[in-house]
Amino acid sequence: MASPVSAEQKLPYVYVGRSGLKVSNLCLGAMTFGESAWGTPGQCDEELSFQILDRFVEWGGNFIDTANVYGRGKSEEIVGKWLEKQTRDNFVIATKVRANMGTENNVNNVGLSRRHITESIEKSLKRLRTDYVDLYQAHVYDDGTPLEETFRTFDDLVRCGKVRYIGVSNFTGWQLQKLVDLNEKLGLNPIISLQQQYNLVSRESELEPFQVCKTSGIGVLPWSPLKGGLLTGKVKRGQKPEEGRMAWVAENESRASQAAPAWTSFDDKTFDLIEAGEAIAKKYDRSLAQVAIRWLLQKDVVSSVIIGARNLKQLDDNLGAGNGWSLTKEEMQQLDDLSKPKLPYPYEMVFRLNEDRRNVNGVDQYVRSVSN
Repeated sequence: MASPVSAEQKLPYVYVGRSGLKVSNLCLGAMTFGESAWGTPGQCDEELSFQILDRFVEWGGNFIDTANVYGRGKSEEIVGKWLEKQTRDNFVIATKVRANMGTENNVNNVGLSRRHITESIEKSLKRLRTDYVDLYQAHVYDDGTPLEETFRTFDDLVRCGKVRYIGVSNFTGWQLQKLVDLNEKLGLNPIISLQQQYNLVSRESELEPFQVCKTSGIGVLPWSPLKGGLLTGKVKRGQKPEEGRMAWVAENESRASQAAPAWTSFDDKTFDLIEAGEAIAKKYDRSLAQVAIRWLLQKDVVSSVIIGARNLKQLDDNLGAGNGWSLTKEEMQQLDDLSKPKLPYPYEMVFRLNEDRRNVNGVDQYVRSVSN
């Protein structure tokens, strides 16, 4: 039997960006629920998924993220079957749209067109067994559909009550800024969140997307906080993963750029970082995974971190990062320095000169000016 969760351990609630929506600072990602659409190993059947959801609630979690494409609808179905036995208003349910959900030869069954979005939301609501989705997200940018068509459609869904808030996922900086400007120009409901891969090994989104988030009040929802298991310390320097998701990715390099790391990315810099994280974890009697998640939680641009779990032990360990302890300023800086990506031009120049300005003025006048 799982240990009871103390009041000090329970997850705190935070606002998503500048919105009034409050969620637990850790979000339960449901991609592992049901059969994988990509053949990824380690998926959870319905019974185990329900146990994970119940345990998440015991920790104080109220934020659940899925997508129509996860398991080709199976993940939404599992969440929906569980949700109809709960008090619906106690939970914030997020899902996504864009992917091709059918096997038939239908050219309109993919993307972010008005037709595909309106069809997809009806099917997602049916699978989720609810009248509304709290957060509806564009899964990936669609360069085949005008932004105005996509986000006027999202705006209509908010106005008719089928969606409460709008977010996006996997957007570049220029795509995100273009969207922010368009919504302001047209007076549409603004997006409140950016769901993006972000972890100690993948920090590229700090260069542009997160700069847009900071100046526009958009909350970041990091996915793959443990880089597909790499940041759990399971793989040691010089070793190749032999089982689990990392081993699967090592044999299926076509998805190596996604959540899980490719064998070729396991370099000395990564393992220097892992070993430093393990030393910090030992100091607090914590796991490396908790240190990696805690690092994300202490980033000011982050609202809630999306965690996944394939069993209850993993879930409890990940949730242990959410409350009751924190990394020191020095430890955050150490992890920042070890994980810092090399900045190409012009980012190195821009960030360095802005840092110089902060040091001279004692306050970041630039950030303050654009925030106003």
